[in-house]
Amino acid sequence: MLDVDNLSSDFIKQFHKKIGENVKNAREKKGLTQLQLSQAIGHKSVTIISRAEISYKGQHFNIEHLVKIAYVLEIDICELLK
Repeated sequence: MLDVDNLSSDFIKQFHKKIGENVKNAREKKGLTQLQLSQAIGHKSVTIISRAEISYKGQHFNIEHLVKIAYVLEIDICELLK
């Protein structure tokens, strides 16, 4: 069995960054602004979307965000995790 302690914090940061990029690409492909996506998932401002898309100060999407985003964008959540 693999030990999760071997995963570096840099690897995790890069994974979050890639998810943010995937959300941005999928959002743009669907033709939605950050504000439109934010509102569609139940937020009043673009803060969560804008910060998590670029991993600003380590902010990232949680699983609930990703489920809602995938639903709104009509894609499989796996597309966001690639």
